[in-house]
Amino acid sequence: MLPYPLLTLSLILMWLLLGGFTPGQFILGTLVAVFASWAMASLRPDKPKIRKWHLLPKLAVIVLYDVFMSNMAVARVLLFGRGKGRRAGFLTIPLEIEDRTALAVLAVILTSTPGSAWLEYDQHDKTVLLHILDLLDEDEWIDLVKNRYEKLLLEIFA
Repeated sequence: MLPYPLLTLSLILMWLLLGGFTPGQFILGTLVAVFASWAMASLRPDKPKIRKWHLLPKLAVIVLYDVFMSNMAVARVLLFGRGKGRRAGFLTIPLEIEDRTALAVLAVILTSTPGSAWLEYDQHDKTVLLHILDLLDEDEWIDLVKNRYEKLLLEIFA
């Protein structure tokens, strides 16, 4: 009856926290949570196959550091303008990752890092199109994505 009991419970709790603790809110929140759980089951998401759990903290530290440094770089661009030869641009990067969960994690990383945005993934060419706010060296960005993120994600999910 409840394919995702933890999801159902979490949604009920969130509903009650947002709407108040009344019997009516509890019944309505329970109905919404049960239907959401059934909808999630109909999507049949793949279970992530994480091979090396011990590398997740390393990835988290790298991403947090990069987000902080990107915030500083974007603030510098906004306050002082772009340096000579720097421009906003689009960049296509070839990827080796095929696992959908790893691709989703990479998309979240690249989009949550200020100054870059994941725009499109081409499944046939296995390339991602990025928008970069302050693009100076395309090879540097390709190296960053391939060696800093993709390599680690391939270890974690492959």
